[in-house]
Amino acid sequence: MKNLFVLICVITSLQVGVAQEQPNIVLLFADDAGYADFGFQGSTVMKTPNLDKLAKQGVRFTQAYVTHPTCGPSRAGLITGKSQYRFGYEENNVPGFMSAVSAADGAEMGLPVEEVTMADYLKKQGYATAFYGKWHLGGADRFHPLKRGFDEFYGFRGGARDYFPYEAEPTESLNKMERNFGLFEEHTGYLTDVLAEESLSFIERKSKSKTPFFAFLSFNAVHTPMDATEEDLNQFPSLSGKRKIVAAMTLALDRAAGKIMNKLSELGIAENTIVVFTNDNGGPSDKNGSDNSPLSGIKSTHLEGGIRVPFLMRWPGHLKPNTTYDQPISTFDLLPTFYLAAGGPVHDLKDIDGVDIVPFVNGKKTERPHEVLFWKRDARAAMRKGDWKLVRFPDRPAQLFYLPDDERELNDLSASEPGRFKQMYKELFAWEATLERPRWLLKKSYEKADIDRMDAYWHKNDEN
Repeated sequence: MKNLFVLICVITSLQVGVAQEQPNIVLLFADDAGYADFGFQGSTVMKTPNLDKLAKQGVRFTQAYVTHPTCGPSRAGLITGKSQYRFGYEENNVPGFMSAVSAADGAEMGLPVEEVTMADYLKKQGYATAFYGKWHLGGADRFHPLKRGFDEFYGFRGGARDYFPYEAEPTESLNKMERNFGLFEEHTGYLTDVLAEESLSFIERKSKSKTPFFAFLSFNAVHTPMDATEEDLNQFPSLSGKRKIVAAMTLALDRAAGKIMNKLSELGIAENTIVVFTNDNGGPSDKNGSDNSPLSGIKSTHLEGGIRVPFLMRWPGHLKPNTTYDQPISTFDLLPTFYLAAGGPVHDLKDIDGVDIVPFVNGKKTERPHEVLFWKRDARAAMRKGDWKLVRFPDRPAQLFYLPDDERELNDLSASEPGRFKQMYKELFAWEATLERPRWLLKKSYEKADIDRMDAYWHKNDEN
C-alpha cells in the first residue's frame, strides 16, 4: 500500500509538471498581405493549405487590428506591447522618404533603446529567442535585434529587399542579409524559403536541449519588390500581372509556415507550442496586387482595409480548435499574452497597452479586450469605441461609422448621431494630447498621396 501511494504521488507530480511546462512560442508575421488573400479568409484564388490547416487547429480572429497601418510603427507597437505613439514612433521609418527637416533619418530611426521588447520579457522567463527576416526597427547598431533581447538573428535591418540574392551592393545598405551581428553575406535561393529553413535549425536545437523558445519569423513576403520563383508562378496559370506574382509569393509564404508547423509535429512539441500568424498592416493593393475585400482602404490608410488584418492563434489544450473570436483585439496584445503564457508574473507588465487575450477567447472573461482603440498619423486619426468608428481626415469633415452594419465604411452617421460624434471627436483629441511628438517626419507630400490612395480604394461606387 505504501509503494502504491508513492507511485500515485510520482505520477501526480509528473502530470503537474507536464501541465506547468512553459510553452514554446512561434510568431509567423507576414508583410503587406491582403485581408482576403488566404483560404481561411475566404479566398478561392490563393493556395494556402498550411495556414488553412492552422486556422482549423486554432482560433481565427475576425476583428484583429494592427497598431498602425504601415510597417515600422506597427512593428514597434507589437514588439513593445504598447501604443508606439506614446514614444513618438508615429511615422514610417523609410530612408529616402523623410522630410529635409526630419529629426532623424536613415539608420538613426529606430525603436528607442529604453523600450522593453517582447524578447526582453521572455528572456526573463528563461526563453531562448531568435529573430528571422525583416527587422525595420532601426538600422544603427544600438537598435540591433541582438541588443533588443534576441539571442540569434538572421535577416536584414531595413524595410524591403529583393527575395533573390543581390549580385551587387544594394542601394540601401540596411537591406543586406546579416547573420547575428555584423556578418553580412547574401543567402542562396528564394528568401522566404531560406528564412523558414534557418528557423528550423533553431527550433531543433532548442527542442533537443529542452529549452523553451521564442521564434519570431518576420517574413518580408508579400512586400514589394514583386519576386517569385517560376515554379510558384506556374501554379497560377489563370492569373496575370501583380495578382499572379502576389499569389505565387503567398504560396511560398504558406509553404514556409508549413515547414515550421511540420517540424513542430516531427519533434513532438506541437502540443506545447503557441503558434500565431498575422500581418503588419493592410495590403497595399496598388503596389502588390493584394486584396483587402470586403474592407475599404489599403495600407497607409485608417479605413478597415488599412488596419484590420488576418490573425490566427493555436494553443492546444488552452484554445478551442476550429473556432472564431469576433471581438476587437490588437497586435500589442501579443506581448502580454506570450509573457503570461510563459509563466511571467502579471505585475511585471507595467506601462503597456496590450492585454492577455487568452481568457477572453476561452470565455473566462466575457467583456471586450478593448473598448477603445486609437490610430493616428499627422492630421489623420481614427478611433474605435465599442462598435463605432470615427475617422478624421485632413481634407474633409470627419466621419462616423457603425461597423456591425457597415464594415466597408460607406454610411457616414455623423449627422444622425451628433452627440456621439462630438464626444468621440473630443475623446480622440484628448488621447492625442497625451502623446509624444513624432521622432521623425515623412515628406508632407506622402500625406496627399495616402489620401488619394484611400479614395481610390474606398468602395463607395462598388455595388458588389
